[in-house]
Amino acid sequence: MPTVELTKDNFAETLKDNEFVLIDFWAEWCGPCRQFAPVFEKSADKHTDIVHAKVDTEAQRELAFEFKIQSIPTLMIVRDATIIYNEPGALPSEALESLITQARELDMDEVREKLTEQEAGSQQ
Repeated sequence: MPTVELTKDNFAETLKDNEFVLIDFWAEWCGPCRQFAPVFEKSADKHTDIVHAKVDTEAQRELAFEFKIQSIPTLMIVRDATIIYNEPGALPSEALESLITQARELDMDEVREKLTEQEAGSQQ
């Protein structure tokens, strides 16, 4: 499955309409981004059930700002409209595969429960 280019216009809808989304925040001038691109594309071809999306941080500065992207590439994983991973750095193929496996195995009900507990605790 080819990667999807995310913009401020389709970002929220893409996350709402898809259960599992990997997002690569990148820029054309970024060497590590260019190194990570083939790894990301290979993953998109292998995991056709996962939306692989890219955000060009130069063209989509609002999104980069909203998600506090300070270093690129940054990989974000979203399941059921919940961010479960958000870390900078280019990953080798094996590390990305391991991360996808771990993300697939998460019990999202448990994740949402923990997030609710954290939010309740921070409001006290």
